[in-house]
Amino acid sequence: MTKSEHSNLKPLCQLSAGACGIVKELTGEGNFRQHIREIGFGESSLVTKISGRSTIICQLNGTRIALSHKAASQILVVPV
Repeated sequence: MTKSEHSNLKPLCQLSAGACGIVKELTGEGNFRQHIREIGFGESSLVTKISGRSTIICQLNGTRIALSHKAASQILVVPV
């Protein structure tokens, strides 16, 4: 990850509705990181935040997925 990308990292929950981001880092415990990768949130995946504050609705690979605010705060993206 470049220095510029690292300084632009933000949690998925902080994207505005309709904004896209590229997943760069997953935080949290190992089981969470493994599970979130299994459902498609691997590093370099493109994700769009559709809506939400306490529950985050996002689109990934043509599928809409609901995440808790806590889960979305552990997925760090670079806005595009």
